[in-house]
Amino acid sequence: MAHGLRIATAGWAIPRAVAEAFPAEGSGLARYAARFSAVEINSTFYRSHRAGTYARWVEQTPEDFRFAVKLPRTITHAARLVGAEGLIAAFAAEAGALGEKLGPLLVQLPPSLSFEADVAARFFEGLRGLWPGPAIVCEPRHASWFTAEADGLLAKAQVGRVAADPALSPEAARPGGWEGLAYWRLHGAPQMYRSPYDEAQLAALAEALSARAAAGVEAWCVFDNTTSGAAAANALRLAALLSERHTHVI
Repeated sequence: MAHGLRIATAGWAIPRAVAEAFPAEGSGLARYAARFSAVEINSTFYRSHRAGTYARWVEQTPEDFRFAVKLPRTITHAARLVGAEGLIAAFAAEAGALGEKLGPLLVQLPPSLSFEADVAARFFEGLRGLWPGPAIVCEPRHASWFTAEADGLLAKAQVGRVAADPALSPEAARPGGWEGLAYWRLHGAPQMYRSPYDEAQLAALAEALSARAAAGVEAWCVFDNTTSGAAAANALRLAALLSERHTHVI
């Protein structure tokens, strides 16, 4: 995986309001990939995709492009991290078709799933043995995960904890767990999936990302406020702010 700083959106939709910032020709993914070096695939949470589908996505993107993929809800929400080895193996076989373009695996947990050290340790150990990619991040959504014990367990498993907005606590707003990868997921606030981020918020984010880049840490920033079309505009503006700071974005 190429290291550095990547800005992305959840999915590769190009809203009409910012369409002029992208090439006019090509598939939606190819046009998106002309401006951004990464994307987060959320559809894998809901359904499986054929290996051939992943292969087509690979063909439509540049060599240094990367795909983050979201672990299926059958594993995180139905099985609740227990006894899901067969499901993980099946998903790994599908997503492995991304090859060198496979980016981080996103494990988003249900809000009702509290931290249980034994369950978490067994799950992430098993996941590590089955997943073909080098990077895994976890977005817990229960307050019990934002403790020193949980952070230590994730760090030992080499799993980065997502910095999410809206955040359950100050700790939840900062990346945690394994320090080798920092991953932000910005859902929009106060209206999740809809509210855009303003200039001050994007400037603060640019500062945080620049600090990670200066420390040589791989960092991803994914805008998930896609319902209103704000994600692409926010991502473009953040990229511009980072350029003004002379912070390199892949």
